[in-house]
Amino acid sequence: MLDSGNSAWLMMAAAMVLLMAPGLAFFYGGMVRTGQVIAMLKMCFVCVVLVTIIWFTVGYSLAFGEDAGGLGVIGGVDHLFMSGVGMDSATAGVPTVAFSVFHMSFAIVTVALISGSVAGRATMRGWIAFVCAWTLLVYIPMAHWVFSPDGWVARQVGAVDFSGGTVVELSSGAAGLALALVAGKRQDFERTRIRPHNLPLVVVGLSLLWFGWFGFNTGSSLGTPGAAAMGVMNTQLAAGAAMAGWALTVWLRARKVGLLDMCMGAVTGMVAMTPLAGGVSLAWATVIGFLAGLTCAFAISWKYRFGVDDTLDVVGIHGWGGLFGMVMVGLAATGAMTGKKGVFYGGGWDLLGRQLVAVLVLGLFSFGMTALIGKVVDRTVGLRQQTAAEEHEQVYQNDWDAQFKEIADALRGSEEQALTRTGPDASALLEQVRRMLAADPE
Repeated sequence: MLDSGNSAWLMMAAAMVLLMAPGLAFFYGGMVRTGQVIAMLKMCFVCVVLVTIIWFTVGYSLAFGEDAGGLGVIGGVDHLFMSGVGMDSATAGVPTVAFSVFHMSFAIVTVALISGSVAGRATMRGWIAFVCAWTLLVYIPMAHWVFSPDGWVARQVGAVDFSGGTVVELSSGAAGLALALVAGKRQDFERTRIRPHNLPLVVVGLSLLWFGWFGFNTGSSLGTPGAAAMGVMNTQLAAGAAMAGWALTVWLRARKVGLLDMCMGAVTGMVAMTPLAGGVSLAWATVIGFLAGLTCAFAISWKYRFGVDDTLDVVGIHGWGGLFGMVMVGLAATGAMTGKKGVFYGGGWDLLGRQLVAVLVLGLFSFGMTALIGKVVDRTVGLRQQTAAEEHEQVYQNDWDAQFKEIADALRGSEEQALTRTGPDASALLEQVRRMLAADPE
């Protein structure tokens, strides 16, 4: 028997989550240098195309088909090309087609998230090969483990992850770390931090992500009265509180807070609420969001300490944020949605232990498999730009950094060399800069 209310909400939630793909493309596109914008948009939209096809052909069947062998490792092949799924097919009281589209949108967003870790130095052919392999070998098995009732994490471990704290957030963070290690550092990684070329574009991307996240964090709460509404409110509270936590961290460090800091803070709060947005109290959602923003603002600086070029901080935001959210479920879950209570609600340490097992296993699986896939792709079709010249062209094309460098060279006495590169029109610009510097040396 289909529930019309739940069915309508799931279709709406699926559309909202699908909107996160272009939202992420704009969010990442605004954060990179000018010459990388088109490549960044292409990397995100390629995920929409490829993952949709994979999900239709084999993905849904392997993730949600009847378990093969009864081990909870992978689904069967009964629904290849969505065979056996029609207008009257139902899953958990909603149309199976809507259920499939909803989880397909999860897969699209997850793979697209990883692109931020290698922005500016991955080849498109290598990225296409990686997306296909990672979706088949990493995401789909994990989706079966966690989201399918027959999956071993859901059935045997008993961890709670309603909307993808491990499958989406933690796994993309772990994969981003592995892929960044395989790809290696940018030419100017430790010398120059990327300055977002278009903050309004970042805000547009965040707005689409924020809207889509309401569907992301609540679409799985079918059949639980009030859970979707609680998830919407908790997501909003966590995002706002995380902005405050991130801003506080940045202000204590630099005594100023930028617009990009606020945008990144909001994302961390929504990431932390992903495992069980409808299953914690409003007060705890605020606390979780604030602490997520506070700690993720520190986590993104670890890449410089360890020398890992995670370009757009996928590891620090999604990896650490997903891990933090899973741990907080073990502490603050009310039991209203799942019947499993956290430590603070009298549930003991059992749920927290289960959460940690899921985090450890899925994090290591995603990291190890991504490293393997990345190495194979790099050795075959090529993952990294082959020469420094190619990377330099991609990084600095139409970029203000290059223009300022040329001006600086000229001001240091190499004007003839600079004019050779920039053309005669640079002479007037150089003279104007000299007058400005003479009037105000600062």
